[in-house]
Amino acid sequence: MTPTGTDQDPDNLTRKQRRDHAREQRRAQEQEQASAEASRRRRMQLGAVAGAVVIAIVAIVIATSGGKSSTEPSVPKTQSAKNEDVKAVESLINGIPQKGVTLGDPRAPVTLQYFGDLECPICRQFTLGALPGIIQNEVRKHKLKLEYRSLETATHEPTIFRTQQIAAYAAGKQDKAWYYIELFYHEQGAEGSNYVNENYLQGLAQQVPGLNLSQWQSDRGDKALEAKLLADEKAASEIGFTGTPSFMLGKSGGTLKPFTEAGNLESSSPFESAIDKLA
Repeated sequence: MTPTGTDQDPDNLTRKQRRDHAREQRRAQEQEQASAEASRRRRMQLGAVAGAVVIAIVAIVIATSGGKSSTEPSVPKTQSAKNEDVKAVESLINGIPQKGVTLGDPRAPVTLQYFGDLECPICRQFTLGALPGIIQNEVRKHKLKLEYRSLETATHEPTIFRTQQIAAYAAGKQDKAWYYIELFYHEQGAEGSNYVNENYLQGLAQQVPGLNLSQWQSDRGDKALEAKLLADEKAASEIGFTGTPSFMLGKSGGTLKPFTEAGNLESSSPFESAIDKLA
């Protein structure tokens, strides 16, 4: 029996049959393309609808939240709010040994270096998020000592950066640097708003419990503090840090290594897990 129609082997077809066969293949291909195009259009329409829904939700969230995240600074703060900040900082670090810019037992087996810029909003997120847990569960229990180091990132004016960081280091001459650092982050202004001026720095100093303001003012001119600032910058450059916050972690007295498992900076768990293994 001789096969007929489009089921035949193309090599055995007549010219007409080959034309008919090719026409049928072309029609099938055109139908397939049309179907694919229709499907693509439906996906685009659904995507546009979904995108509009997402935009509407975001707009509602922004409108109801004032466009600010939970850790975005509120400026200016009332005196009452500042008093609450002082209470929170005192509750967190009171009774923990301080020496210069180091917080914690000097004999603690593990060291965490925290490279920060006092105007950095991500540093503020870490300081208000993950850091309290680290201090309560690791520093206060004598397992960790915490060292603050400086790296300019968010502060766009080098002179302002130098002035604000040295203001914190000067408080460290009275072993109160961490009060100053914590209060700065708690009362941090909006990035790029030029809020850091002498009144702001003096205001922070006045809130630090027991800080001798005359001595603090004099210590701000100590050349050793500027040398420390430059040493921090050099260390960060040699490590390869370009952003803040950045961290070095390791056994005290040994070689510290970059800690890159911090996650979203609002949870202390990654830090505590690594510290406990070292301790």
